[in-house]
Amino acid sequence: MTQPVPSTAARLDTDQAGGSRVVVAEDDVLLRAGLVTLLQRGGFTVVGETGDATSLLQLVRFEVPDVVVTDIRMPPTHSLEGIEAATTIRRELPEVAVLVLSAHVEVAHAMELLADGKGIGYLLKSRVVDVDDFLDSVRRVTRGGSVVDPSLVQDLISQQRRDDPLAALSPRELEVLALMAEGRSNMGISQQLWVTPGTVEKHVKSIMHKLDLQEDVADHRRVRAVVAYLDAR
Repeated sequence: MTQPVPSTAARLDTDQAGGSRVVVAEDDVLLRAGLVTLLQRGGFTVVGETGDATSLLQLVRFEVPDVVVTDIRMPPTHSLEGIEAATTIRRELPEVAVLVLSAHVEVAHAMELLADGKGIGYLLKSRVVDVDDFLDSVRRVTRGGSVVDPSLVQDLISQQRRDDPLAALSPRELEVLALMAEGRSNMGISQQLWVTPGTVEKHVKSIMHKLDLQEDVADHRRVRAVVAYLDAR
């Protein structure tokens, strides 16, 4: 079992260190070091790092960070340790946000995780290459939002049944739906699609109506509703 390793930042007064407090769990030592460096440069205070789920739980219970960034597969079996640890963390410490990293799109496991809604995220490890996008995802999850990897959204949409009500959506509404599932606000969607926020609002209302989903002003509720619906494809 990997021993939890408090980072240098953890030995500082957190009020002086500044930034949201984060714990990193990844058994690949080089990747873990890279994640720690990126997070620290992004203004986060890394209060600890580890390479297995058991130590992760010990570390999180001791530090109670703002957010945990964890691999989905870790020792000893390299199966679902990350998901299981994330589930335990959210049950014991619901105020702690969790961002799970995966090497591949695993729909069933992702849906199980994302059903928890607020302050939760699922990203492919390849997304870490885009540093700004990765750091923005961590910040969004830390603030209580939800982050869904675009590859997961596309995979869900491509697997929809013929009788799925998503077939009623227009191509533009499907684009808006995918961006909603990434956790983007109406303003963010408008900037991405080069349309006005008012146009986005009309698309959102149409999507909610066609999918028979009650509107909610909270972004994480919108993401949860979209993901839950896609899971019922």
